[in-house]
Amino acid sequence: MTASAHPASGDGVIVRIWHGWASRDQLDGYPAHFRNRVVPVLRELDGFREATLLRREDGAFVEFTVLTAWTSMKAISAFAGQDPSKAVVEPEAVAALDHFDTHATHHQTMANETTNR
Repeated sequence: MTASAHPASGDGVIVRIWHGWASRDQLDGYPAHFRNRVVPVLRELDGFREATLLRREDGAFVEFTVLTAWTSMKAISAFAGQDPSKAVVEPEAVAALDHFDTHATHHQTMANETTNR
């Protein structure tokens, strides 16, 4: 197996993590919002690297975890505003979710390994 470091590996990329939960009858609402509204806006921002949407069954709900990668806290502040820890949740997302975190957390990437398979 040949492994290689992802271009972001060790270069100080900051990953912003946020969570929201939808009831099972609202499964498609937030993913559609993410693809159609959030991602196009993010792609236009300087310092934005990538976005990932994860899904996990959580009892009566489905948890969505959003991971966005950024070049700096300055870039995140350009997206999130003066308080970069405050979640950015548009009305369409609020309507699609049962509940959500009001804040996001930020983590510095230390390693990110991928394979060439």
